[in-house]
Amino acid sequence: MVAGSLATSAAAIATFNFGEFRDKQLDAHSEQLFGIVSPVAASSTESVSASDANADPTGLVTLAKGLHASVLSAKSNLPPNIDMMALWPPDNPTHIVACNEEGTAQPGLVRIRLSDGAVETILTGTNSCDPVKATAWGTIIFGEEASPTSSPATPGGWLLEIINPLNTTGVSFDRVSGVLSGGANAGNIAVRPAVGRLAFEGLALLPNGVLYYGDENRPGATTVGGAYFKFIPTHPKTTPGAIANLSDSPLAAGAIYGLRLGKNGGSTDNGQGTNTGLGTWVSIPNANNANLRSLSATNHLTGYYRPEDAEVDLAALNQGQVRFCGNNTGNEGTDHLWGETICVTDGAYANVTLNTAAPEVQYLVIGTSDFSMMDNIALQPVRGNWIIHEDGDAPGRAVNPHNNDLWSCVEDGDDADSLSDGCVRIGTLNDLNAEWTGGVFDAAGSHFYVSVQHNVTGHGVILDITGWR
Repeated sequence: MVAGSLATSAAAIATFNFGEFRDKQLDAHSEQLFGIVSPVAASSTESVSASDANADPTGLVTLAKGLHASVLSAKSNLPPNIDMMALWPPDNPTHIVACNEEGTAQPGLVRIRLSDGAVETILTGTNSCDPVKATAWGTIIFGEEASPTSSPATPGGWLLEIINPLNTTGVSFDRVSGVLSGGANAGNIAVRPAVGRLAFEGLALLPNGVLYYGDENRPGATTVGGAYFKFIPTHPKTTPGAIANLSDSPLAAGAIYGLRLGKNGGSTDNGQGTNTGLGTWVSIPNANNANLRSLSATNHLTGYYRPEDAEVDLAALNQGQVRFCGNNTGNEGTDHLWGETICVTDGAYANVTLNTAAPEVQYLVIGTSDFSMMDNIALQPVRGNWIIHEDGDAPGRAVNPHNNDLWSCVEDGDDADSLSDGCVRIGTLNDLNAEWTGGVFDAAGSHFYVSVQHNVTGHGVILDITGWR
C-alpha cells in the first residue's frame, strides 16, 4: 500500500502545473487586479483588410472582456505614425497633443480635438518626433528619436518645449540650426539644448524639473548600448502653477549626469554584466547641446538594449520617494532577447536635486516569447497598474508568430522579489504590421487613449478604451 500511495502522489504532483494555476488565478481575479472581466486568451494572428479597417477602425483591435473601444480620430489627415501623446490641458482636457514619427517634411507635432477628432499641425521639421510629456508648470515637452550622425551639426535629436500649444500652428523647425519660424506664434516653442542630444524616447519628468531619459540605442562593437541620464535644473521649480514665459522653465539650464551601476571597489564593477543593483549618477561636463551617446562609453555608463518609454511612479512620489519605470525593448527575432521593464529608485524627492542618493535598478518585468519587445508604458491612475505596449518584430513576429499585444501588470507585492506579481493581456491587434503606441490615461483612469501606429489604413487611428472597473 505504501508503494501504491507514493505512486499516486507522484502522479498527482506530475499533473499539477503551477504556472497554469497562477495564470488561472490572475484570470479569476481579473476585476480586482486589472479592472477587466477577463483577459484576452491569446495573441491574434489575424490581419484585417484596409477596407474593413477604414469601415470600422475598432476592428484593428480585440480587447479584454469588459473593455470597449471607440474611435477618437481616424481622419485621412491624421498622420500615420502617431506615437506618444499628452492630454491638454491635463486637468480638463480638450485636445491630445501628439508626436508623428516621420521625417522632416511631414507633420511632427499635431493636436487632435477630443470632441470630433479634428487634426491640426503645430510644427513641421522634426525627425522622428516620438516622446511627448505635459509638465507641472504648464508646458509640453517633446523630442526627436534621432540618432547622432558623423556631422557635428547633427549630434542627435532635440528636446523642445512648447507653451500655449492650442494657440501655436504651422511652425517650421530647422533641426540643424535649431531655429523655429513661420506659422502662428513660433515664439511659443523653444529648443532645450541644456539636456543634451540623443535619440529621445522615454521622458520621466518630476514636478521640480528633474528629468530622467534614455538614449534609444542598441549595443555594438563601439557602444555600450543605450544609457540613462538625469538632468538637474539650475533653477528647479519649487512653487506650483504655470510659468508665464518659456525662459522660466526649469529645463532652460542645468547639469547632466549619466547612470553607472556598480559600486564595488569604488565603482569599478561597472560595464557588461552589471545591469541591475546600486550605482552612481556620474557628472557629464560640457554636455550642453552635446552628443551624449558619444560620451556614454568614455564615462563607463551602463548600457541597455534600446531604452524606450519611461514613466514616473506616482505612488512613490506621493510618499516622497523617486522611482520611475521604463522599457528596454530587446531584439526578439534575431537574438531571442525578449526585452524587459526596469524600475529605478533615486532616493527622497526632497533631496533629488542634490544628487546624493545611490540610484538602484531592479527588474519589474522580464520578457518571454509571448510578452516581448516592450515599448511604450503608461501608469494607470488610481489602480496603479503598468500598461505595457509591445513593438515586436514585424511583419507577424518572427518567433511565435502573432500580433502585438497590450498588457496590464500589477505592482510588486509583499514578497522577496521586485518583479510584478502578474501581467495579463488586455488587448491584441488584428493587423500584423501595426503596433500600439502612446497610450495615455485621463486623470480618473477611465479613458485610455492609444494609437494604432502604421496600421493598414495608411492614416493614423487613435482609439478611446473605456470600461475599466
